[in-house]
Amino acid sequence: NNLLLPPLPLKTKQTTHPYFWHRDSGQLLATCVYFVLWLPTSSPSWFSALIKCLPIFCLWVFLLAHGINFLVAHRSANRILAGLIFSAVGDAFLIWQEQGYFVHGLLMFAITHILYSSAFGMKPLDLKAGFVMTLVSSFCYTFLYSYLSGPFTYLVAVYIALIGFMGWRAIAGVQLCNDLWTWTKLSACIGAVLFMVSDLTIAVNKFCFPVPYSRAIIMATYYAAQMLIALSAVERRSPSLKVHW
Repeated sequence: NNLLLPPLPLKTKQTTHPYFWHRDSGQLLATCVYFVLWLPTSSPSWFSALIKCLPIFCLWVFLLAHGINFLVAHRSANRILAGLIFSAVGDAFLIWQEQGYFVHGLLMFAITHILYSSAFGMKPLDLKAGFVMTLVSSFCYTFLYSYLSGPFTYLVAVYIALIGFMGWRAIAGVQLCNDLWTWTKLSACIGAVLFMVSDLTIAVNKFCFPVPYSRAIIMATYYAAQMLIALSAVERRSPSLKVHW
C-alpha cells in the first residue's frame, strides 16, 4: 500500500527587503555633487562646509520624512537622527581642521558613536564579536601610538574605544550564525565597518603618512557608512518578504 505523506513544510525566514533604498536618492545625488565639485580643502569656506554636509542633511530629511511619531516611537531612529546631526557639525569643524578645529570635530564624532551605540542596543551581547573588535581596536591603536604625541595620545585612544564599541554593537546585532539577520541590521553592520575604515584612513593620513587618494577613500566610505546606518533605522512597513530555504 502506498502511504500519502504530507509535504514537509518549507523553512521560512522573515527578513526586511531593502526596497526603501531608492527613497534615499537625495543623499546619493548630494554625494555626487560633492565629488563633482571636489572643492579644494586648502581654501575652507562656508560654501565648502555646506557641500560637505549636504549628503548628511539629506539623511536628516530621509528620517524626518517618516514622521515625528515614527521617530518618537522608535528610540533607535531618533538616536541615529541625533547622531547624524552631530556628524554634520563635526563635518563642518573638520573643514577648518588646519585652523585648529580638528579636536572639535573629533568630539562631535565621538558623541555620534555614543548615540549610534545606544541606537544599536546591547542585545544580543555576542562576546565573541566584542573580543574580536577589542583585538582590532587594540591593533589600530598600537599601530598609531608611535606617531601620536601630546593630548592626541589619549584622545585617539578614547575615540578608538568608542568607535570600536559602536562597531561591536552593530556587528552583534546581525546574528548571521543564528539565521536571525534582517536587511536593516546588516545595513547597520556594514555601515559601522565602513565608518571605521573611513576614520582609520583619516588617522593614518593625518598622524602617520600620506595615504594615496585618502580624501576619496575617506569621503566615499564615510557617506556610504552614514547612508547605511540611516537606512538601518527604517523598517519596511509592508509585509516582510519571506525567503524559502
